[in-house]
Amino acid sequence: MRDASTLLDPADPDSVHPLPAPGETAPPLGLVIFDCDGVLVDSEPISLARLTAGLNRIGVPIDVETVRARFAGTSMASIMGHIAQDYGIAAPEGFVEAVKADTLRAFDTELRAVAGVAAAVSALGLPTCVASSSDPVRLRHSLGLTGLLPLFEGRIFSSTMVARGKPAPDLFLHAAATMGVAPEACLVIEDSVPGVTAARAAGMRVVGFSGGGHWSHDPAAADLTRAGAARIFRDYRDLAAVIAAV
Repeated sequence: MRDASTLLDPADPDSVHPLPAPGETAPPLGLVIFDCDGVLVDSEPISLARLTAGLNRIGVPIDVETVRARFAGTSMASIMGHIAQDYGIAAPEGFVEAVKADTLRAFDTELRAVAGVAAAVSALGLPTCVASSSDPVRLRHSLGLTGLLPLFEGRIFSSTMVARGKPAPDLFLHAAATMGVAPEACLVIEDSVPGVTAARAAGMRVVGFSGGGHWSHDPAAADLTRAGAARIFRDYRDLAAVIAAV
């Protein structure tokens, strides 16, 4: 096994571990990596609504379902790049900060942990961490509000820590390297296509969670399966069985 420090350069093909070939046995799990928004906290309906409202205010003709389909699980930097390219509208100075502040205010009164997640994580018996496209301030705010912060304190990774956010593998590789676990021994829990894509690119096993409030439509499982999720689950009471199966 290579030293974890060699896993940090996703531009180096040898630094991205392939998934086991058919018939090969995957190594025992050494780390479960959770996305945050839509996986640990049911934040996506709130944040997608606030982002859509902000984009509408600056003249972007987009609805919340389009925002969900295109940008769920994506960093704000990437989102604004797509908005400028696709709609020809550059966000005014301070726009991103204003949307983030508006979202955090809404979290204060509306945000909840995903049902059953605290008990499921506590019962895992495996090392865990968080790897999210959200910035560190939002991550700590969300996890603190919902009482989940003590479960992950000191093991929280943001896309602001790496050169490229999801769907690139950088964030997951950084989290695994910092935790001292090889990518092939990691399992990622994700709710978005960019997140599943990033996990697969990192050579990690990945399962999809479709129990968040933003996944109220039937094609959710199909979206995540097409992206490469090995299994899909909607209820954290099933987490242990899902992990055992992969």
